Amino acid sequence: MSEANRRMILNLVLSNAGSHRGAWRHPDTELDCIHDLKHFLRLARKAEAARLDSLFIADGLSIEVKAVQHGPIFGFEPLTLLSSIAAVTERIGLIATVSTSFTEPYNLARSFASLDHISGGRAGWNMVTTGVDRTAANFGLEHLPSHTERYEKAREFAEVVLKLWNSWEKDSLVQDRASGVYADADKVHDIRHEGKYFSVRGALNIMRSPQGRPLLVQAGSSEEGKALAAQYAELIFTIQRTFEEGRQFYDDIKSRTVQAGRSPDSLKVLPGLHVIVGATEEEAKKKADQLRELTSVERSLMSMSNMLGIDFSAFPLDAPFPQLPEPGEANAYQTFHRMIKAVVDRQPVTIREVLEKYWVGTGELNIAGTPEQVADVMEYWFRNSAADGFNVMPQLTFGDTDLFLDLVVPELQRRGLFPETYTGQTLRENLGLEPI
Repeated sequence: MSEANRRMILNLVLSNAGSHRGAWRHPDTELDCIHDLKHFLRLARKAEAARLDSLFIADGLSIEVKAVQHGPIFGFEPLTLLSSIAAVTERIGLIATVSTSFTEPYNLARSFASLDHISGGRAGWNMVTTGVDRTAANFGLEHLPSHTERYEKAREFAEVVLKLWNSWEKDSLVQDRASGVYADADKVHDIRHEGKYFSVRGALNIMRSPQGRPLLVQAGSSEEGKALAAQYAELIFTIQRTFEEGRQFYDDIKSRTVQAGRSPDSLKVLPGLHVIVGATEEEAKKKADQLRELTSVERSLMSMSNMLGIDFSAFPLDAPFPQLPEPGEANAYQTFHRMIKAVVDRQPVTIREVLEKYWVGTGELNIAGTPEQVADVMEYWFRNSAADGFNVMPQLTFGDTDLFLDLVVPELQRRGLFPETYTGQTLRENLGLEPI
């Protein structure tokens, strides 16, 4: 895509109180609303009015009981919530996280095809593997399979889902009253998949979806994760703290996409962006300081332990950060493992310093500033090939979400970086992706 035709993609992460772990304690947070459907419907309608491309819901399949005292963990099941949102919106995309580790391809293919029909072609699947070992016990396993095995299964999972979505050809639905033919049986196919992990006959019991198939999204920056994205994904959500890291990742994933036989424009890179917006820089920094003071060190420690697969509660907070194994030896979330290992290998730091300086929002790019300052950083990353857009994560849902939509988005539009109107009906059309 030429630079003249290129435009930024903006995806909004929906959360109860905000991406910051201390957000639920902030005085602006309306605690009576954070588990109310109306809260999410309001955010969705506001985001669509601002013309954002899509909404995104992260997910997890376990909780640590002692962590619940420190704030909200996860909210509603993503597909259920997005189906409700689909009923009150018309254009904005709806992306849900569902792990390949603990579901079946047929169920997933059917659920997302249903959401695509319900929404008129706006569904997207964020395909991930599960890296928290304690989750295995919720599904009859003592421990997680290895990282390599989880991604090997994920690749076959994606292959089966795509076969199921394609089991109805484009013009298979006839609905001819005179002949009595509802669908052309010659254009609906059993997939008869036989693999290492799955045996699925098919066909899918719901017709081809409005987009041809839901959008494929991937979140993860391990070697296996990048390989999966390069082969299948159309959006990749990534974690990069600095421009240099972002540019390196961008070049790497685009190169991998070409090696997989695809156009580099077919996979869009959206780094996570934790954002705090203020009328002045001082106001934004003050809000950031407030949130930092409200953060539970214990909750952050639990989070880092789960993500890295190491019980950091066994170490004193002010002790030197323990030596981490090489990423390939870690059976956890390798994206976060690589990020923290790069920090601790670069300089001596304590566990407390890592939590306070680098684990805010689990490592994504953080900006606290005026609308113009936020837009400056976003424009720099976008124009200098470190991002095709951003996975926007307001640190404080009550306040920062509205400020981002009301002030930052119009600033990006004034700069010609982001469109003012939707150009199509489906998510794929609005993103300018090739039809399926």
